[in-house]
Amino acid sequence: MNHHHRPHALVIGAGLAGLAAADSLVRHAGMGERQVTVVDPSGRVGGVLGTVHHDGWLVERSADCFLAARPEAVDLVGRLGLDHELIGVEPLARRALIWHAGRGIPAPTGFRLIAPGRITGVLTTPLLSPAGRLRLLWERFVPPSRPAVADDESLEHFAVRRLGREAFERLVQPLASGIWTADPARLSMAAACPDFLAMEREAGSLWAGERGRLRSQAGASTAAGARYGQFATLASGMETLPRRLADELRQCGVRFVTGTATSLATSADGRWRLTGEGIDEATAVADEVVIATPAAAAARLIAGVDAGLSAELAGIDYAGSCIVSLGFARDRVAHPLDAAGMVIPRRSGRGILAVSFSSSKFPGRAPPGCVLLRVFLGGALDPGVLHLSDDAIVARARFEVEHLLGARGDPKLTRIERWDHAMPQYHVGHVERVARIDAAVARHQGLALAGAAYTGVGIPQVIASGQRAATRCLQRTC
Repeated sequence: MNHHHRPHALVIGAGLAGLAAADSLVRHAGMGERQVTVVDPSGRVGGVLGTVHHDGWLVERSADCFLAARPEAVDLVGRLGLDHELIGVEPLARRALIWHAGRGIPAPTGFRLIAPGRITGVLTTPLLSPAGRLRLLWERFVPPSRPAVADDESLEHFAVRRLGREAFERLVQPLASGIWTADPARLSMAAACPDFLAMEREAGSLWAGERGRLRSQAGASTAAGARYGQFATLASGMETLPRRLADELRQCGVRFVTGTATSLATSADGRWRLTGEGIDEATAVADEVVIATPAAAAARLIAGVDAGLSAELAGIDYAGSCIVSLGFARDRVAHPLDAAGMVIPRRSGRGILAVSFSSSKFPGRAPPGCVLLRVFLGGALDPGVLHLSDDAIVARARFEVEHLLGARGDPKLTRIERWDHAMPQYHVGHVERVARIDAAVARHQGLALAGAAYTGVGIPQVIASGQRAATRCLQRTC
């Protein structure tokens, strides 16, 4: 590195991954030792994270919580002095309902996405037929697959092989669709569910692996469908996290530039040059670059430097979805809303993926005497939703909550969020693709990638990706 100038690190993208990268660059390089600039076309921070406050309603535009069992988000919350804002899912809402036979039925006690943990939960659930229950119980005797290390398997193939077709269609598919909005016939187990693959290979079955996990976590088996007791949010909304982090970064001298990055190039002295609208000379030239954008945008940025890397990035698919938030007077919704939400099996033929009972999950989401519902539509298997008008999408959401939950009359609040090509799809082979991307990036001094497209879509994983990207930049330029 040329040490005759103050090093400049450029972060492209002001979502949570980009902010985490900028934070790590400032903290680990030492305040004042390196100029850090964050470029984003939107003029705001947080990416898809956003919170709307309106007349006593608190509406999340995308993610409404994060997994507190991982340290990245919790540690960041603590470092920013936001500990007092942390709230968990209400105890009475720590379960998921699955639509079946005309009503919402709790997921079997002890069943975690794809792993059964309690025999009584399986034996007593009305979600499965007697034959389906027996097939699920038989999972412990299904021999583990012994694929080569580089092999992968879809979620659907894995679940049907281990649990049977009925358990997949009635349990696994709806629970998984509420997380990844993906096609389970293409969703990679190695990328999305590596822990369950490890259970099979190390414990011999999901039953054995989950029972072992539960023995080490007293009380964990009471969860139904998801680990809701391990999720947390901020009382003032998720957007508080990136906004507070951005404020801290500005105090440390980080520059925020509103501009549209179009292409990257390298110069003879080994530095990077960014071109684009609103990019001034002080921003354009950098020693290190973290690209914290969706994969398609990253592909366009890097195309002139590495066509092969660009092609790999462009090969990561995305799915879109819509979220319709509906606020009702409590007495206009017949359902007790005694869960975190309800997921809808694809086989049911309904027009939505899931409904989150936001005001049941967390306090302060609706005015007194009201409830807030968030309806999820679209995903990889229903892409046509995004082509509908706002009125048509809202009409579908209202029709479904009337049928599923007995919501009557006009809502007090209606808000729609469109997320076109917002969710990266971890297709079978994704782990190998990311390995090829990492190898290609390693050939370029001072370059790193961050974001949800690579190793996890959850908030802690996205923060971790930004931190790793900063570390790679610093290691390559030291």
